Amino acid sequence: MTHAGRIAIYLTHAEVVIDPAIPVPDWGLSPVGAERTATLAARLPQSPIQVISSAERKALETAWPLAARFGTPVTVRPGMHENDRSATGFLPGPEFETAADAFFATPHQSIRGWERAIDAQSRIADEVRRAVNSHLDDHILFCGHGGVGTLLYCDLAGKPIDRTWDQTGGGHWFAFDPDSWTALSQWAPMETLSF
Repeated sequence: MTHAGRIAIYLTHAEVVIDPAIPVPDWGLSPVGAERTATLAARLPQSPIQVISSAERKALETAWPLAARFGTPVTVRPGMHENDRSATGFLPGPEFETAADAFFATPHQSIRGWERAIDAQSRIADEVRRAVNSHLDDHILFCGHGGVGTLLYCDLAGKPIDRTWDQTGGGHWFAFDPDSWTALSQWAPMETLSF
């Protein structure tokens, strides 16, 4: 069934407070990330857009002000979490980037005990499909993460898993048609988002 004009947006959280003493899923937005999110919420139209979020704190801190602007609740879908990197926990910048490169380059292999990219892609795509099928007449804004967001984008765009499709920094979005399961745009900064 087609629902004309329905659009879905996948938005990644902006900058976070990096704290090696706190589990990564519990990191919150930094002052810069929170300000970018508040600015976005203030300029978007007040329309009944459904907001669906990962259960991770940084995604929720992105979803809450946007849902408040739209006057809709936040629906939490735990299966939208970032790729599972709990086997290593926090990795400092260069070490993380090396592991992330390998994660995308060898999607059928586990890198240092991380969730395989192919499994994370299947999980995020299944979770987003279930969500859009639960909101058949709604525009939807998903608040999530860059790694699984890129995997979702690759699935929607019919592209092989590759980090060349990754966002550049946090706080980016792309649009997709939830009915034809097709990407409608590439990553763009959250400052350009509109409905």
